[in-house]
Amino acid sequence: MDDSYKTVSGPSEGYINEKKSKFLSFLFPVKSADEAMGILEEYRKKYYNARHVCWAYMLGWERKEFRYNDDGEPSGTAGKPILGQINSFELTDVLILVVRYFGGTLLGTGGLIKAYREAAADAIANAEIITRTVDDIIVIDFEYIHLNDVMRVLKQFEEVEWTQDFKESCRMKLRVRKSLSTQLFEMLSSIYGVVLNENK
Repeated sequence: MDDSYKTVSGPSEGYINEKKSKFLSFLFPVKSADEAMGILEEYRKKYYNARHVCWAYMLGWERKEFRYNDDGEPSGTAGKPILGQINSFELTDVLILVVRYFGGTLLGTGGLIKAYREAAADAIANAEIITRTVDDIIVIDFEYIHLNDVMRVLKQFEEVEWTQDFKESCRMKLRVRKSLSTQLFEMLSSIYGVVLNENK
């Protein structure tokens, strides 16, 4: 199972000039459509005198939630090439905006596609691309007598992170890569006296 995805560590910018038209590109890490739309509105106000603010976003580790918009440019010449660059780099949880200041010369369909694609690519080139994992959360409850058995299992999984709350009994919250969660769940289930709660 592929339980990792690529995104960016923080915002970045790009720029190209095509026949005196200026294309300013902005790349942001985002977690939701609402967050993306909030950034879009902010930049529309900031660049209120620009001819177009075109954009695309991709969300979710499975890369199934996406939108793009040409903002008045000919259909398919702006948002789709921006999204194409997001796909080329296999990014997700990102928003790319490209602000265009018209330079007086019409670029034509091919010229627009090339300009928006290159502007988006420049913002990506200036970003730090990082790989993240998709994790599941497992909460376990048990008595102190079973602590050694639980720890013996956890030591077999190097990438498991946990927090613990030891009072009258023991509770641990485990974070594990999705690809390993079923195996970990089954091994912990085999320990008598351990109660598991899965929060995926």
